[in-house]
Order: sequence, then C-alpha cells, then structure tokens
Amino acid sequence: GRVVAGRGSPRDLGQIRDGLDGARILRERLGAMAERPALLESLLPALDGHGAMVDLFTRALVTTPPTETSQGGYIAEGYDAALDALRLAGRDGRAAVAAMEARYRASTGIAALKIRHNGVLGYFVEVPAKNADPLMAAGSGFTHRQTMAGAVRFNSPELHEEALRITQASGHALAAEAAHLEELIGHVLVRRDAIAASADALARIDVAAALAERAAEGRWCLPEFTETPDLYVEGGRHPVVESALARLGERFIANDCHLQPDKRLWLVSGPNMGGKSTFLRQNALIVILAQAGSYVPATSARLGLVDRLFSRVGASDNLARGRSTFMVEMVETAAILAQATERSFVILDEVGRGTSTYDGLAIAWAVVEGIHEANRCRCLFATHYHELTRLADTLDALSLHHVRAKEYKGDLVLLHEVADGPADRSYGIAVAKLAGLPPPVLARAAQVLEKLEKGRAETGGLAAGLGEMPLFGAALDAAEAKVDAVRDRLSGMDIDALTPRQALDLLYELKGLAGEE
Repeated sequence: GRVVAGRGSPRDLGQIRDGLDGARILRERLGAMAERPALLESLLPALDGHGAMVDLFTRALVTTPPTETSQGGYIAEGYDAALDALRLAGRDGRAAVAAMEARYRASTGIAALKIRHNGVLGYFVEVPAKNADPLMAAGSGFTHRQTMAGAVRFNSPELHEEALRITQASGHALAAEAAHLEELIGHVLVRRDAIAASADALARIDVAAALAERAAEGRWCLPEFTETPDLYVEGGRHPVVESALARLGERFIANDCHLQPDKRLWLVSGPNMGGKSTFLRQNALIVILAQAGSYVPATSARLGLVDRLFSRVGASDNLARGRSTFMVEMVETAAILAQATERSFVILDEVGRGTSTYDGLAIAWAVVEGIHEANRCRCLFATHYHELTRLADTLDALSLHHVRAKEYKGDLVLLHEVADGPADRSYGIAVAKLAGLPPPVLARAAQVLEKLEKGRAETGGLAAGLGEMPLFGAALDAAEAKVDAVRDRLSGMDIDALTPRQALDLLYELKGLAGEE
C-alpha cells in the first residue's frame, strides 16, 4: 500500500520480496497435499506468478534494506558494475584520506592532528590550538578555515582534491541507487493487482491456519447451523479467560446456554465476580466465531444465523464530548432497541446501574419488556436488580437463571456455574469483604442493609405494584390512545378564532385528555 501511494521505502520492497518468496514456498508445500479443501484449492493459484520479480529483487536488494534512502546502501553489490565502481572510488578515497592524515602527522610532528568531516566544512584538518602556529605560517601548505575554543581547523589543496573525488563518487552512487529504486518500484506498480491478490490469499490462509491451530489446542467443536433462531451451546467457554486461568494452573468452569423461541430471553442474576459478564461474552464470541467459519470453544453448539450482534457491556465515559458513563450506556441501549430484529443476538450487562436505584430499575424493567415484546430477539440480560425476576410471571419467553455462589464460614465461595432460577440474594457485602473493605465499614453496611430489607418487607420493596401494571404493548397502546385523543381534538378547531378565555379552557381540556391532573 505504501509503495503504490508513493511512500515506499527500500525496506518495503524487501518485505514484498520476502513475502512473495514465502508465498511461493507455501504454494509448493500445500500443493503437495493429497487432499485439499475446495476453498484452499481456489486460493493456491494466487500465490504463484511472481518468480521473475522475486529473483530480480533478490539480486538487486541487500538482505535487510534500510528504511531511509539518504545514506544509500540498499542496492546489493554485484547488481550494477558502475555503481560498484563508484562505491569503490568512495572507499578508496576514504582510505586515501586516512593515509594523508598519517603523512600530515609525520611531516608536522603533531600527534594530535586529525582529518575530520562535517556537513558544513566537508573534510578538514584539525589540530589543538597550542599546535596551530606552524600551520598558520606562510608556505606551510595549509589554509586556515576556522578557529574553535580549543582547536583550529585547516584545509590543504591535496585534501580538497581528494574530498572532491569522494563527494562526487558518493553523490553519483546515491543517484544511481535512487534510479534503481524507482525502477524496482515500477515493477511493483505493474504487478500491484497480482501482489494484492497474493496478499489476500495469504491472509485467508493465515486466519484459517490460526483458527485451526487454536481449535485443535483448545478442543473446540464444529458448530451446526439451523433454520430456527436458536442458540444451543453445551459446555461453552471463554477462550481468553480460559487461557489466562490455565497459566495460573486453574480450570475454567464451562456453562450451557439454551436459547429458543419460547425461552429466547435469559435474565441472569448473581453476585459480582460470579461470572455473569464472562458468560455473556463467551456466547457472543461463540456466535462470532461460528459465523466466521471457525470451530467454537464448546462441547457442542447449534445456532440459527444471527443478522446482527449487539453488546451493551462495560460502558465508559466520554467527557470530551460531554457524555457521562450513564449517557454512553443509554446511547448504546437505544441503538439496540432501535435496530435489533428477531434474528439478532443481544447481550446486555447491568443496564441502569449508572443512575439512582429507582430510575435504574425502571429503565431496566422497560428495556427487558421492550426486548421481549418489540425486538423479540435472542438476548442474555445480566442484572443485580432482583426485582426484575417478577417479569417471569408476565413475559412468556423470559427464563430466569443465576450464577451460583455459597457462603462458607463467613466467606463467599464463587462457583462460576450458571443454574436455573433467580439468585437468592446479591452477596454485595460478601464481595466487598473479598475486596478488602475495613471490618467497621462492612459491619455498618450490614446494619444498613438489615434496615433497608426490613423496610422493603414492610412496604413491598422497590417493585411494589409493578406486577399490576399492564404489559409493555398494552401500556404503549394506552399512551398512544391519549395522544390520539389530543390530536383529534386539536385537528378539529380553528385556533385563530379562539378568544383568550376559550384558549385557556382548551388548555385545561387538553390536559384532561392527556390524563394529567
């Protein structure tokens, strides 16, 4: 891409050479296979056809070409005899300068005399200031160039001629290398489509080989696709978490997930660190891997095609754009509710946690109803709002599940297993203890929790009365009916003919139609 855009370097050409040479070797090895999959068979021809260009680049370029061209040195020895002669002249000139330095030391008796080079003066003779007087004398053969704090610099006719030969040879050599570079770039431009096809074939083989290797190492299974919108996973695992645990010598707990039309929405509750988020993510990864043509990290998997996959997990703020964490969460949730179809797969993790308890519960409640009634897609919904479990009484396709945990001698034991039914409680204080909160804070939290739970029992809790509310669709129909009544009343009147008193009466009437006191 850089070469075609005019930003290519010698190193880019070297990488093209090496890559195409590797493609040729790969073509020979894969071509020797007795049985080849049809897709692989169709890719192999794209790996061939670059032999002449690879041979040219092998002869023309050094083994590891540099990125910069200003210093040259990227065209190989033996490729251009004229270039080799120019380089030899430059090397001989530098050897001549070294010999000249030795002669000047001997003739002047100044052991500290040196011939140096910089970009301003070119080559020059430098001696310490205390030894400069003999070279300053008329007839010394040296011309004063520059006086420094502790040194004096001179030139000589002999040094000037030698420097000129070196500079000319070096300049001609750089120009010759630049011309060869342009020629080689021209070969790439002529074959850019064929090179791009080879790169595409290599990328496909690379991805397939990597997925195959991972599937073999991780004991993944071949997924099966169905016509119905199911997601049936036995022994599903999260490959990244499983690999991390293996390095620590621990075992990943596999879990099942059975989503089908009559149980398409799973409400998953349980304690923090119990594995809810991992469970959601691993099933999303299984869907992505399956539809990418890969084996999947599970004992078995069967699923209907997913048209879109949506995730609302781990929101972060975007202060530069004026968005809080909760705002980002709501924007993502809104996109899901607006775009998910019956063929989609959605994972929602802790919707509504970024605001007050009542607001968060209300939003989570409405989102669950919306997903169930309007979107009707396969969905895994993780939450800490235990009150949402009441929705199982009214939503036919909602199934309750939880991640298991036990308290043993005052300590929380997380089992990381997904089981049927709702969680008995949140275990928040137990998790806080694991995190290292001071004992006095934990004791005070337990007192406050006891008080709150007592008040919940007396008043019916946060979700008191929600069970008597109409369902999602019925509630929307009632709201729409009020809007229609207001719309009908407004459409049949002449606003310009109203007196101030009539306008005020009309406002009261419209407010009554809207159901407001």
